[in-house]
Amino acid sequence: MIQTIITFIIVFGILVIVHEFGHFYFAKKSGILVREFSIGMGPKIYSYSKNATTYTLRILPVGGYVRMAGLEDSGEELKPGMPVSLITGKNGKIETINTSHDTTLLNGIPVEVTNSDLETELWIEGYENGDEQNLKRYEVDHDASIIESDGTKVRIAPKDVQFQSAKLWQRILTNFAGPMNNFILAIIVFALVGILQGAVPTNSNQVSVVSDSIAAKAGLETNDQIVSVAGQSTNSWTDLQDTISSRPKKKTKIEVNRNGKKLTYTLVPKSVKGNEGQVGQIGIESSMTRNLGARIMYGFTETWKLTTMIFTLLGHMITHGFSVNDFGGPVAIYAQTSEAAKLDFVSVLTMLAYLSLNLGIVNLIPIPALDGGKILLNFIEGIRRKPLKPETEGIITLIGFGLLMLLMVAVTWNDIQRYFFK
Repeated sequence: MIQTIITFIIVFGILVIVHEFGHFYFAKKSGILVREFSIGMGPKIYSYSKNATTYTLRILPVGGYVRMAGLEDSGEELKPGMPVSLITGKNGKIETINTSHDTTLLNGIPVEVTNSDLETELWIEGYENGDEQNLKRYEVDHDASIIESDGTKVRIAPKDVQFQSAKLWQRILTNFAGPMNNFILAIIVFALVGILQGAVPTNSNQVSVVSDSIAAKAGLETNDQIVSVAGQSTNSWTDLQDTISSRPKKKTKIEVNRNGKKLTYTLVPKSVKGNEGQVGQIGIESSMTRNLGARIMYGFTETWKLTTMIFTLLGHMITHGFSVNDFGGPVAIYAQTSEAAKLDFVSVLTMLAYLSLNLGIVNLIPIPALDGGKILLNFIEGIRRKPLKPETEGIITLIGFGLLMLLMVAVTWNDIQRYFFK
C-alpha cells in the first residue's frame, strides 16, 4: 500500500509538473505574469516566491495549475468594506497588500477599502485607522504583492502583464505548451524504456511465434517473414496486425518467407474482444532487436503507434458512442499504479509514458476548459480579428468546466465501483 501511494504521488506529480511547466515557461517568455505555480490542490502546505511567481505545494496530490494574470475567475480581489493592511515601499507606493486575518505585517497601515484599481491606474482608496472623515488614496507599485486570505503571497495583475495582453500566437503557444510537454515526456520515457529493456519490438513482418498457438499449430515458426495475409501484402508489423485483426473466425491463407523459401499456410484466427469489437488473433508477436539506435528510436516509434491507437479509439467513440468505462480518472490511475508497482521500474516508466501521452492528447480535445478548447477560442479570435466578449468566453468556459466536472464525478464513481467493488 505504501509503495503504491508513493509511486502514485511521484507519477502524478511528474505528469502535473511537466504539463504545467510547459504553460509556465511559454507564458513567461510571452511576458505573461505567472502569479502562482501550484503542485496539488486544496489547502496550501508550503509556498516560496521567486522572480514574480509564487510556487505552492498543496495538500491533495491530484492535480496542479499555473495561475496566469488575467485568467482567474475570482472577481475583484479588494472589495468595499474589506479591512487590509498596507506596506509602503521606498518609492512611497504600496508594495504589499495584506487581506489575510492570519498574517500580521509589522508597520502595516490598517485601512478599510472603499474602492480600488489594481489593473490600470493602480490605486487603493480607503479609511486609515478607522477615520471615516478622511478618505485617502494610496498609489500601488506595479510589482506590488497581495497576501490572500489563505496567506498565499502573489503579485497583483496589472493589465500589461495579463494573458490577453500577449500576442495571439503567443497565447496559442502558451495553451499548446502543456500537451506538447506531455508528448515530449512520453518520447523521452519510452526511449529510456527501450534502453533499459535491452530489446524493443521491430515494425518488420518478421515474427515470433507463441508456443501452442494457432500459428504454431498451423506450422509457422519464429523468424518467419509473413509476406501476405489473405492475398494482402504485409510489409510491416502494423500491416500484419491490421489485416489479421480484421479476420476473426475467417479462413485465412498466409504466405511466409522462411530462409528464402516461399511457404503457404491456412488457418482460422480466433476471435477476441478489442476496443472496436471482435478482432482476430493467431498467436504471433513482433520480432525484437537489441540495436541501440532502434532502442533510442523506440521513444518516437512507440509514441507514434500509441498516438494512432488513441485517435482511432477516440474516433470510434465519436462514431459509435461512448460510456464512462472508456475513461479513467485518478482512481483508475491509482489502480494501474498499484499493478505497475508490483512489477518493476520499467513497468512504472511504461505507465508514466502512456499516461503522459494520454494526458497530452485528451487535453487537446476542443472542449472549453481544456487546452484544446482554449486553442479553439484563440483560432476563433484570429478568424474574427477580435476576441470574444469576456462575458461570452466566461460563459462558454463555465459551461465546459461544469460538463467536465460532471464527467469527472461520473468517471471517478465508475472507477471506484470498477476497481474496488468488483
